[in-house]
Amino acid sequence: MARRLRGARAETSGRQAESAAAAALVREGWTVLGQRIRTPAGELDLVAERDGLLAFIEVKARARLAEAAFALRPRQRARLLAAAECWLAAHPGHGAAGMRFDLLLVDVAGEVRRIADAFRLGDA
Repeated sequence: MARRLRGARAETSGRQAESAAAAALVREGWTVLGQRIRTPAGELDLVAERDGLLAFIEVKARARLAEAAFALRPRQRARLLAAAECWLAAHPGHGAAGMRFDLLLVDVAGEVRRIADAFRLGDA
């Protein structure tokens, strides 16, 4: 029972963090193309585009921003790369100006920080 309750809290926290991240992107002029996108390779938290630049965005929520910054591990980066490939195959024509993987960090107060171009293909 306690495990299920923790899972429900984590789910709610994750959804709130993703909503805060999506709102921050819109304020910065990005168009959010999708949220919580399921692919055969895994889930993408957010996909957004601005001026032809396509960003696959992983959202991490932690008590403090510094903790969130270290929450993306190599195995998860590999999954994100594979999921992005699936999304690109299904949505050709996006990312004319390039693409990148961003990490958006959200703390308990709802503050959002971005690590742009957080990792690249060779990093995973």
